[in-house]
Amino acid sequence: MNGNSLSIIDNRTGRSYELPITDGTIRAMDLRQIKSLNDDFGLMSYDPGLSNTASTRSAITFVDGERGILRYRGYPIEELAERSSYLETAYLVIFGELPTAAQLATWECEISRHSLLHTNIVELIEAFRYDGHPMSVFISAIASLSTLYPDSRRVVDPVNRRLQVERIIAKAATIGAFTYRHNQGMPFNHPDDELSYIGNLLRMMFRMTEAKYRPNPVLERALNILFILHADHEQNCGTNAMRVIGSSQADPYSALAGAAAALYGPLHGAANEAVLLQLEEIGSPSKVGAFIESVKREERRLMGFGHRVYKSYDPRCRIIKRVAEEVFEVTGRNPLVDVALELERIALQDDYFVSRKLYPNVDFYSGLIYRAMKLPSSLFTVMFAIPRSCGWVAHWLEMLTDPEQKLSRPRQIYSGSPERSYVPVGERRPSPAPDAPGA
Repeated sequence: MNGNSLSIIDNRTGRSYELPITDGTIRAMDLRQIKSLNDDFGLMSYDPGLSNTASTRSAITFVDGERGILRYRGYPIEELAERSSYLETAYLVIFGELPTAAQLATWECEISRHSLLHTNIVELIEAFRYDGHPMSVFISAIASLSTLYPDSRRVVDPVNRRLQVERIIAKAATIGAFTYRHNQGMPFNHPDDELSYIGNLLRMMFRMTEAKYRPNPVLERALNILFILHADHEQNCGTNAMRVIGSSQADPYSALAGAAAALYGPLHGAANEAVLLQLEEIGSPSKVGAFIESVKREERRLMGFGHRVYKSYDPRCRIIKRVAEEVFEVTGRNPLVDVALELERIALQDDYFVSRKLYPNVDFYSGLIYRAMKLPSSLFTVMFAIPRSCGWVAHWLEMLTDPEQKLSRPRQIYSGSPERSYVPVGERRPSPAPDAPGA
């Protein structure tokens, strides 16, 4: 018996099977040999939400949720946040190694060169209602880029893929900034190639009448760190969407729009918006205790705590918490900070949350920084999507060049009606709830 294998006895037939174990996994297709009858389809695994299924091998991001570790390409997130820039980190995430000085200069130049938007995209953004949700505008504008760049469908061409990656990283920031300006009813600020990527984003968002806009260095550094922390996070919902859509060899703009749509949901990237709304609802530190009790009675859900992967303190949250204090020195202290601190203090001492391993996650303090920068909560998810674009394209590239990957097509367990005959309309009995599938 092989020590790196799993022995299975099928009690339906009495047959035994030995499945090889590699990297702590068995191959799902190895289960297909386990059949109760010769013409049986074979055994499948059932895993709603893919909570315990590895769908790919990836060399991009390492997460150890039990120990609170996050690394990009082997580099600890703490070192990158302290010493790197977002574009340098994006290069690392996408291409696998930190760039040399010459490579970084070329990369920054190429991103700057692609930062302008075609007038068609500008007009599309302007066509939305002034109060349209920024993520809806962002998703639509990203998807529309595929109409301007039909060459993007040549996904098997590595040179062409590199060009699309540069366009995505550059234009995601401009689209996000223009979306914000449109919501505010203000004219657009075009990119300035004398500024850094982050400095330019701040200029496009906040420049008013200054002849020469210079971003506040504290805010520029804070946003730089936030973008590094949001660059990638393994096989999350949005990244999985990017890979699934990309597996059909769709163009990267369509795939990225799908990933952004996944991020739009309140259980994913929109959680930081929900955290701020929760803090506003609580209102003051004195009301935190009552709110906590309502959560424990399961009358409320505590946003910004707990994570699908992390079962300890989210390492990104520690970094953001320190950055937040630096930002507040410049912008002034938002009273909601005290609500957040009290909420964290009580929750970390309460056995109800500690026993469930519910610790603050990356969303808990990031929204407070964006609010301090006077951004509306509806824009928070866009500020997540811009930096996450580098992680999405990194996984898209990895998926396309992985010989084991193929068109994504999961199986299902059919739970519907057995075969039945068509009934003429006049002979049909009314169904109990025709408008409620699954009821």
